[in-house]
Amino acid sequence: MRPVAISVGLLVCSNVFMTFAWYAHLKQLNHKPWVLAVFVSWGIALLEYCFQVPANRIGHTALSVGQLKIIQEVVTLAVFVPFSLWYLKEPLKLDYLWAGLCMMGAVFFMFRSRLVGA
Repeated sequence: MRPVAISVGLLVCSNVFMTFAWYAHLKQLNHKPWVLAVFVSWGIALLEYCFQVPANRIGHTALSVGQLKIIQEVVTLAVFVPFSLWYLKEPLKLDYLWAGLCMMGAVFFMFRSRLVGA
């Protein structure tokens, strides 16, 4: 379980950087040339990879690639929703709840062999 916990922690850090790389320019650089936003985002994304690559390498010692991917998607939603609400000042919608429930279903199917021992 330790590699999984380390991997999830690194993926959370990774997703914080990636969320900023993908969306912060909409608020901070929206009146600047798009090419500037590309280079700033690229620099932030480089930091993201410093967490994402070890997260996947460590996680792959205990999880399949599919399991790693679905964990990453759940972490992405868990990071994106607060970012969207607090940083971008987007309204809270029930759609986030429905998306989260769909993700829970995806997690179940990716991990069901571990749950039922098959």
